Amino acid sequence: MSSHGSISKLSVNGSDAEKKADVHVAVIGEEADTGAQLVAGMSTEVDPAEALRIRKKIDWNILPLMCILYWIQFMDKTTLGSSAILGIKTATHLTTDQYNWLGTIFYLSYLVFEYPQNLALQRFPVGKWMSANIFVWGVALCSHAACKNFGGLFACRLILGMCEGSITAGFLIVSSMFYTRREQTLRVGYWFLMNGTAQIISGFISFGVLHTKTTHFEPWQWLMIVTGILTLITATLYWFLFPDSPTNAWFLTPEERVIAVQRIKTNQTGIENKHFKKEQFYEALLDPKTWLFALFSALDNVPNSLTNQQQIIVASFGFTNLQTTLLGIVGGVVEITTIFTGVQLAARLKNARAYVGFFYFFPTILGILLVNLLPWSDKIGLLFGQWLTGISTTGFVLALSWLSNTTAGHTKRVTVNAILLIAYCVGNAAGPFMWQAKYSPRNHVPWLIIGICYAVCMFLLLSIRVLLVRENRRRDAEPPDTTYDDVYIEVTLPDGKRVERKVEKEYLDLTDIQNRDFRYVL
Repeated sequence: MSSHGSISKLSVNGSDAEKKADVHVAVIGEEADTGAQLVAGMSTEVDPAEALRIRKKIDWNILPLMCILYWIQFMDKTTLGSSAILGIKTATHLTTDQYNWLGTIFYLSYLVFEYPQNLALQRFPVGKWMSANIFVWGVALCSHAACKNFGGLFACRLILGMCEGSITAGFLIVSSMFYTRREQTLRVGYWFLMNGTAQIISGFISFGVLHTKTTHFEPWQWLMIVTGILTLITATLYWFLFPDSPTNAWFLTPEERVIAVQRIKTNQTGIENKHFKKEQFYEALLDPKTWLFALFSALDNVPNSLTNQQQIIVASFGFTNLQTTLLGIVGGVVEITTIFTGVQLAARLKNARAYVGFFYFFPTILGILLVNLLPWSDKIGLLFGQWLTGISTTGFVLALSWLSNTTAGHTKRVTVNAILLIAYCVGNAAGPFMWQAKYSPRNHVPWLIIGICYAVCMFLLLSIRVLLVRENRRRDAEPPDTTYDDVYIEVTLPDGKRVERKVEKEYLDLTDIQNRDFRYVL
């Protein structure tokens, strides 16, 4: 090529006079998106019927695997809560503080390793990296069964947190690679609602192991072994079946890969770029919406400590261990229903993500009031109040897809994903410490904290929307930006000849701020 340069520092061929007539910008391959090599110089018109066929093929090949893994990871996380009524606290001599620390260390480990995990997901093949993490995580889960004290459980939980940092971050990257922005809202909802499915299946597994009578091996240990084996099977499936990118997906033909890349052009986010760009990293840190989403994530997940407390709370209403185990299934049904309806509404109603998330918090606020104000003798009413508190999960699901939809530039995207998930860890790590023995059985102080967190989250969703509306209006008022309208990349033809091909700006790995044609979805 005649000249090479970073996208942020364009190199231009020709004299100043020539530039006025013909601006020719050449970029080296590593600066552009990986999809650029595949579609450079090709027609961007995609037959809608063919695009739909490719999308269905993608759904059939990756969505079941994503749903299975998200079910597995949530079920594995909640094994601690399920084990609480299966005898783990007595068998390993745990105090209340030690039990809470087991919930906290998982998220502290998640927090510490989250950004390294995101960098690894950018540097290495996504599917293979996730598979390796799932395998280590499965071994750690099985190892719980051999633990005799707090120290052993602490080490296992730390490893679980370290490995899980790759899952949600990896899914957000994969979803943005394969799906349009509207499709992402639905798909993120579909794999996230598997958390509810996990509660249902975990309830049945817990019910089964509760009736297991074996010498020297308690029900909680069987729970760890069964879930650990399922995780190891999933790791194997991911190694062989989960794709790293639409540019090399094993289930797509070379022609279908081109269509898969072209059909998400409207996202203006490209596919991926394996090179870390520090200017995108700094942009992520200086972008106000990064921190608004992060604050939302932290506050919305302080109440997530209910994951490990829910069984204990329901049992305190006066239900037996068997009844508590089976009633946990209902919470899963509630979560599935609310997430499914929430993402459907957000996808069908134009620019309504913030509004849908906002209104889904109201049933949760009602549930908090019921749990705090109903007589302690009204255990059915208290139970229904407890179930209502799970409806607000929809807000976090919408925030996950919304952040991905409003961020472009691969390094920036992995950075903001990491910040949001680190904030998620901060909320989850802090949450368990509000559940203290002195507040039981009514737990008024923890419920008050939860109510305040959710109220602030409602305000933050609307604030993010206002910020993005203003930015869209500012861009609408700007003159057209032609900076990246004539950019070329060098490609190698099948016969070995190297030629330059024009690249659309959607495949230049530009950030949402660099690309002035980018408009934020609301």
